[in-house]
Amino acid sequence: MCKALKSQPPESLEAALAELEKIVSPMEAGQLPLERSLAAYKRGAELLKYCQAALQDAQQQVKILENGILRDFKSDNRDDD
Repeated sequence: MCKALKSQPPESLEAALAELEKIVSPMEAGQLPLERSLAAYKRGAELLKYCQAALQDAQQQVKILENGILRDFKSDNRDDD
């Protein structure tokens, strides 16, 4: 089995996204045989779940830091009218 399809958790969100890109590209191009496509799909689903959990965790941390109030990223101290 190819290195990209190991079922180990990624080091970070960025690593997971990079691995997903490496998996998706040959799948979209139709370059994988069926068995490898299924393994790639399974690994992609694992990575997607990891990414969703990481993003949800980050969102929760932001909510805690902002005391439960999500704010716009617009600056309140704008000089232009």
